[in-house]
Amino acid sequence: MAEAVTRGDSARASSTPDERSTSPVRSGVVLGSLIAVAAVANLGLAVANVALPSIGKHFDASQTELNLVAVGYSLGLAASVLYFGAVGDRYGRKLLLILGMILTIPADCLAAWAPSIDVLFAARVIGGLAAGMAYPTTLALITALWSGPARTKSIALWAAIGGGISALGPLCSGILLEHYWWGSVFLLTLPLAVIALVMALLLVPSHVSESTDRVDHPGGILSIVLVGALILGINFAAVPNETTLIVGLFLVAALGLVAFYIRQRRAKNPLYDLAVAARPTFWVAGVAGIIVFGALMGSMYIGQQFLQNVLGYSTIDAGLAILPAVVCMVIVAPRSAKLVEAQGARLTLLFGYVFVMLGFLTMLFLWKENIPYWKVGLGYAFVGIGVGLAGTPASHSLTGSVPVKRVGMASGTADLQRDLGGAIMQSIFGALLTAGYAAAAGAAIAASGKNVNSTVQTELTKSFSSAADTAQRYPASVQEQIIAGAKTSFLQGDQWAYVAGIVAVLLGAVLVYFMFPRLDKEKRLLAEYHSQDAGETAAETAPSTEQSLEPIS
Repeated sequence: MAEAVTRGDSARASSTPDERSTSPVRSGVVLGSLIAVAAVANLGLAVANVALPSIGKHFDASQTELNLVAVGYSLGLAASVLYFGAVGDRYGRKLLLILGMILTIPADCLAAWAPSIDVLFAARVIGGLAAGMAYPTTLALITALWSGPARTKSIALWAAIGGGISALGPLCSGILLEHYWWGSVFLLTLPLAVIALVMALLLVPSHVSESTDRVDHPGGILSIVLVGALILGINFAAVPNETTLIVGLFLVAALGLVAFYIRQRRAKNPLYDLAVAARPTFWVAGVAGIIVFGALMGSMYIGQQFLQNVLGYSTIDAGLAILPAVVCMVIVAPRSAKLVEAQGARLTLLFGYVFVMLGFLTMLFLWKENIPYWKVGLGYAFVGIGVGLAGTPASHSLTGSVPVKRVGMASGTADLQRDLGGAIMQSIFGALLTAGYAAAAGAAIAASGKNVNSTVQTELTKSFSSAADTAQRYPASVQEQIIAGAKTSFLQGDQWAYVAGIVAVLLGAVLVYFMFPRLDKEKRLLAEYHSQDAGETAAETAPSTEQSLEPIS
């Protein structure tokens, strides 16, 4: 099978510095198929953001409920990628890929016609679980089928096109919202899912370097509980009078982390090999990727609400506004691959962090009411360049640090970078926006000296869309005052979010600078890991080889 699939030996995840490139037969269409599958997940992550104001008005949703809708897809995806990555390694990556595409269709339909905000959130989680089946498979197969510089280039294309499609989601959603109801945005992925399913069935190779080891199912369940409780806890952190729920969720996450660690230390074939995860080229890249991809998702999440609520952009204009991020990511990512090969992952990551930082500084200081578009485009362009630079080394370092039998772990972690990073950053940004908006709106009501009953005050401080709905019940002059106050409160809330983004990027840059190895040491470590992993693989296969060579007596 390996000879039919690849040109040369690609049966390992790590690559030595001088390794020649190998790639599968019909590499272009195979890579296109994998990118199409990944595009379904990337598009699913982004379609909800531009529809949040419309969803908020339709369901009279609170800011926390909108946060959950926005993060629901990431929640399902982030909670499941490690487990499903291991399942794919054992039972067939192509099988998981196909099942994920099939499940996407009913999940999107349920979201489109959801009768309540709770059903919409559940549908988004199910869609994320479907993506969790398919998405980690794509990078795992790229790692198994390509090697050397060809793998770096393939990962760069995978990251750039996936990120570009994700960023295009708001534009496509905005066009649909101009003509159809809010649920139409969730049907956007259906045609692509059908195309990706057909391409996967016909073009993706089966059973490439898969494992025969048993799957650590208890570890998989613990990983789902851990990530799910953590993300929900962050989302509810800003909700008043929910202390018991918040503490309970964080307690479950903490206990889940302890139990997961103990399980991985004791399991014969752990879901997450802690010895491999301790390699600096692995764990530092993992954390760095969480921050940079989280910054992209967080900035898109807050930015779409800012554009529509504060600047008054239409859904199409709000979608078009993010095009600088798309263009910059697609242009920069392939060049990032060359920079990784020439200068190493550390320097490339740091360059990316500089541009992401410039993006958040632009949003913090320039994104105000009535600003011209160039200030909006500048912020998005900086973030796009940063993600384009940092995305490739973050993913490449993970896949280059593991043996092929752990490629599901590497691809799952690479996917977790996007999904957990997006979920955490959206949750943190959303919680800070909720808290900041409520505090500013409450202070404005108190300072007005007007007698506002508790019911109206709750509606005014719940979210921007709730305040806008409440304003419609009053005369025009009062409506203008309420909307103006809501805009001011939103701007104070989003400042909290941008500061959090700046702090996260600074911490990530410090981590990469001090903990990620420089180019020479990075090459030496990767060579050592490859030698060590090859020796362990040979030792595991030796007994069966010796037994097969015994003479028959």
